[in-house]
Amino acid sequence: MPIEIEIPGFGLLTISHVVSDYNGTLARDGMLLPGVREAMVELAGILSLHVITADTFGMASRELEGLPVHLTVLGGGREREAKAHLVSSLEGGVAVLGNGANDLAMMEVAELAIAVLEGEGLYPPLLDRSHVVVRSASDALGLFLNPTRLKATLRF
Repeated sequence: MPIEIEIPGFGLLTISHVVSDYNGTLARDGMLLPGVREAMVELAGILSLHVITADTFGMASRELEGLPVHLTVLGGGREREAKAHLVSSLEGGVAVLGNGANDLAMMEVAELAIAVLEGEGLYPPLLDRSHVVVRSASDALGLFLNPTRLKATLRF
């Protein structure tokens, strides 16, 4: 069941999928950040969750084991294009979470783009492509658990 929220000036926002980068967004140095696991379990009852990553630290599969997420590990370069392709292939409204240069293209094709400023930093051009900027993965996931926060941020 998608999340639907009418946002004055923005329109009807319908989200069925959340696609997230892994390192720098949900994890630091390959390890899931505190609170992410619990939020993902809660969100999985509402939305379809996807994690797409180049898996720099090689730990995504182990860290996400047992979680109700679709994991895509990329290899061979062209991560930017692969992330955008995944987002474009999903139907029903897609929100994306990211922090790095290879997240830029998926932000351009998503219905909702959220830039996450965690400990690994944020690629500055994402600020121009995102609808919302948050300080943590928990804050980003919390927007879907309490979607009125999106209304408060995006209304104009």
